[in-house]
Amino acid sequence: MVIVGAQWGDEGKGKITDLLSHSADLVVRYQGGVNAGHTVVVGERTFKLHLIPSGILYPKTRCVIATGTVIDPEVLIQELDCLEKLGVAAHNLFISQTAHVTMPYHRLIDLAEEDRRGKYRLGTTGRGIGPTYADKASRTGIRVLDLMDPVGLTEKLNWIIPYKNVLLEKIYGLAPLDPSPVIDRYLAYAERLRSHVCDAGVLLEEAICNRENILFEGAQGTLLDLDHGTYPYVTSSNPVAGGACVGAGVGPTMIDRVIGVAKAYTTRVGEGPFPTELTDAIGQHLGTKGAEFGTTTGRARRCGWFDAVIGRYAVRTNGLDCLAVTKLDVLDELAEIKVCVAYRLGDQVLKSFPSDSRILAQCEPIYETLPGWQSCTCDCQQLSDLPAAALAYLQFLARQMATPIAIVSLGAERGQTIIVEDPIHGPKRALLTDAFDHPLCP
Repeated sequence: MVIVGAQWGDEGKGKITDLLSHSADLVVRYQGGVNAGHTVVVGERTFKLHLIPSGILYPKTRCVIATGTVIDPEVLIQELDCLEKLGVAAHNLFISQTAHVTMPYHRLIDLAEEDRRGKYRLGTTGRGIGPTYADKASRTGIRVLDLMDPVGLTEKLNWIIPYKNVLLEKIYGLAPLDPSPVIDRYLAYAERLRSHVCDAGVLLEEAICNRENILFEGAQGTLLDLDHGTYPYVTSSNPVAGGACVGAGVGPTMIDRVIGVAKAYTTRVGEGPFPTELTDAIGQHLGTKGAEFGTTTGRARRCGWFDAVIGRYAVRTNGLDCLAVTKLDVLDELAEIKVCVAYRLGDQVLKSFPSDSRILAQCEPIYETLPGWQSCTCDCQQLSDLPAAALAYLQFLARQMATPIAIVSLGAERGQTIIVEDPIHGPKRALLTDAFDHPLCP
């Protein structure tokens, strides 16, 4: 099963992954790096994770950082230390030996390139993710298995760092890096992480053969996908469901279910077109009540009404079977709520998502307005507890995306969740008919 973001990331995937991890034998993070941030609230404790899968909070669940991720060893060790202080053991964490490693020069180049772009900046996190993936593609990357080999790592970095220094000095006017302290530091990281490193492909194959439940966890969201997102304002990997196969190294026949996560409104971080963005008091209200600040950078997220055009695009691109809608409670105080059902481009009405970001930037949202419920939903335990207008809003979203809603989240804590339908064993979307008895089925 794959859990994927159905918007521009920050949809609350961490909570949904945590919620479903109790029945998973393995949780596998398949792409992205420390540019991702998942927040999980359990009682009085808040866990902010960047690389470690959300399933780490369940002692019997094994967690895998797969080959498609890029790993910053320093940040990963900080996460391990933080978990240890909070009483969470990480003996069940496994790291793919073929995952690529973010190095100091990657971060320097990321920040320098973003600064050099000026008004054309992309809004990256500055954590070196793009340059790490670029080195992977150019075959100059450092992998985890290289860290485990002191002789090999020393040999590689003694030619790669001088090569990168030319770029740092001549192009960006930065001070060069000394290879020796970098090598020493990363060899120390290697010793700390060595016990977690494995052949993740073999681990997953054994789990599949044993018919274990595997949950593949993506970072970012569909609209940030390198190939299918709002290019060039995208991440450097493939968060879409198909990326799970490449990033984890499993065949597509091994994926039997895909769950999309979407907020009850829309947010995005960084630059790029955002048709439903609100810069008024309502947008500020969504940001404040929804605590819309990035887990990784702390940047304020841009907020807007729910966009069903990108929702339908996410359903198609990922083959979503069902949806988890998060942060419904953030809308509790609003007198009316709008949903974008199409775009207006000049004299045209677009119901499908345009591939060109320049066209998207020119699109105006076409809204349908629904009544708000103006009452608290955070303590609702089942659909019948919801105000009628809140239930009608969810039904409207399900119809717009022709996809059933299986989970409704009403707050950050685990208990603030309504399970409408079994999200793991429920029927496939392709098999749903009008006769299917589901309160949030289109």
